Amino acid sequence: MRPAYELNGDSAPVTSPSGEAGRRPLRADARRNRERLLQAAAAAFAADGLSVPLDEIARRAGVGPGTLYRHFPAKEDLFAAVLHDRLQRLADEARDLRSAGDPAGALLGFIGRLVTEAALKRDLADALARSGLALPGGTEAVAADLRAGIGHLLTRAQDGGGIRGDVRLADLMGLIAGTLLAIQARTGAHADPRVVMAVLADGLRAVPG
Repeated sequence: MRPAYELNGDSAPVTSPSGEAGRRPLRADARRNRERLLQAAAAAFAADGLSVPLDEIARRAGVGPGTLYRHFPAKEDLFAAVLHDRLQRLADEARDLRSAGDPAGALLGFIGRLVTEAALKRDLADALARSGLALPGGTEAVAADLRAGIGHLLTRAQDGGGIRGDVRLADLMGLIAGTLLAIQARTGAHADPRVVMAVLADGLRAVPG
């Protein structure tokens, strides 16, 4: 019997560090299938975290299970690809803010957007809350870029006098992780991201001397 990936018209699988499989350039229909899988997985992981079965993601994408496993042999590969895209976009945004005219406002605004987005996307919240821990294969480098970008924004904001100088990057990442855990709590009353972020921002701002 021919392998499932051949029956689906894709090329032979080889898994790359980012979680995508492929030995030769994908055909147009295979590229479309991969994009559909990533879109369906992004929505599913954002809503339900890693609990979504792969067959359900294939169904939502409108492709067969064989096509999904051809591109992403394991759930971790698919999650890594989705998470990589999310973290890369955030890292790029942090980089674009490096020369912002209001360093403190840039830092707090970025953290606010990050917290608001993560409150709606469980996969991103889980990844950011695990700062400093092992992340899915292929995402460590982009996660490090995001952390470095936040560190640069923090340093500029402190140099400008808008953010208290005793806050280290490790402290800030811990505060962000704790904020996300509070917002993502699934038991009892849910925390309001706006209120939580306002309290966090007040704690980070430098007190006028």
